[in-house]
Amino acid sequence: MEILLYLGGILFMLIGLGLSIGLHEVGHLVPAKLFGVRVGQYMIGFGPRLWSKRIGETEYGFKMLPLGGFISMSGMYPASKNAGPARGIFRSLIQDARSANDETIAEGAEDRVFYKLPVWQRVVVMLGGPFMNLILALIIFTVLVSGIGVQQGTTTIASVTECVVPAGSQTTECSAEEPASPAAEAGIKPSDVIVSIDGQPVSTFAEATAIVQKAPGRTLEMVVRRDGAEKTLRITPIAAERKITDASGQPILDEAGDPVVKTVGYVGMGAQMGYVQQPLTAGPQMTADTVSRVGSLIVTLPVRMWDIGVSLVTGGERDPNGPLSVVGVGRLAGEVAATDAPVLNRFAVLLGLLGSLNVALFVFNLVPLLPLDGGHVVVALWEGIKRVWAKLFRRPPPAPVDATRLVPLTVVVAVLLIGMGALLLVADLFNPISILQ
Repeated sequence: MEILLYLGGILFMLIGLGLSIGLHEVGHLVPAKLFGVRVGQYMIGFGPRLWSKRIGETEYGFKMLPLGGFISMSGMYPASKNAGPARGIFRSLIQDARSANDETIAEGAEDRVFYKLPVWQRVVVMLGGPFMNLILALIIFTVLVSGIGVQQGTTTIASVTECVVPAGSQTTECSAEEPASPAAEAGIKPSDVIVSIDGQPVSTFAEATAIVQKAPGRTLEMVVRRDGAEKTLRITPIAAERKITDASGQPILDEAGDPVVKTVGYVGMGAQMGYVQQPLTAGPQMTADTVSRVGSLIVTLPVRMWDIGVSLVTGGERDPNGPLSVVGVGRLAGEVAATDAPVLNRFAVLLGLLGSLNVALFVFNLVPLLPLDGGHVVVALWEGIKRVWAKLFRRPPPAPVDATRLVPLTVVVAVLLIGMGALLLVADLFNPISILQ
């Protein structure tokens, strides 16, 4: 059964990745067709063709390697002039790119080409793909936090500590010298539901904790619901050193990675964990936070890739927040699906992983280097700047920017991307990140 669950997690992520890639390409396809560009192919995957069907002028299909996708737009670059034989490897690459580009321009459709679109339309076409991933991430995170909810302490009491145990103590046994906890003295019982504290209604355990921690030595009225009836109790928090936790009950860490300990009001009661639905604004906020984290990862990618290479050679532990290949994401999804946890918990983690994957597709494709979408945006904007400059100084309109001249740089970037993908793949096979670590 565990193996089936593991495979189910991988299948979930593969389907999610396929949909994410498919929608990314739809983000390019739809505006391209709306602006009149001839689109010859819409493909999911690379390598040998598995299946395809031509609808109108466009061939739709799947290829063997599910590592991405593409659409083939007519005339990505200006049509080449007749040129003599290419000399040198870079000139040969440029000539090959121009020849391949010319083959996409169909007879009678010379005006339905990408490079003749206005600059703003080219930018819309190229940003359409990443934008679709951003929208998909926003939908996923909104469903996750506002539909399912965030797991945190609820207002239902799960446990009451009988005595005040010093912070950091390795035992939960009460001795004769240790005083009874304020919660036990006040008569709080497991299954009580907190309604209000000190006249303030509370909807989460974090809100209740915040009130208690600010009131050491002060007697508070606490209204609880017990057996369907409300009951008012009087409780006096004591001053105690305690680890500060967030809304989900996880310790807050300082810069050194150690739990933050403060003297706060303490009563000795624990919350029952549950999913608490967040307002609709939480989904966009979670998306923005994830974009920021992924952006920081992209900026520091060379250093992180070096660290991955070192850990692969030395067998050291990898950064759990570092980049992953498709294999690494699949392994994590399989582990999550096979863990001994409630189904809803596992589904929520898988959903969050898929949302983060779409954010990664969004951010990575905005890198301003060809062959990524961001590189095509830069080329279009550069042409726009040249046109504005010519208009300001009343010069003739400049010729369209010939991005095939950047083919050598594009090849270098492509080789680096392939090398990075290969390193991540090997690392995820032989030194994987695991949730079980």
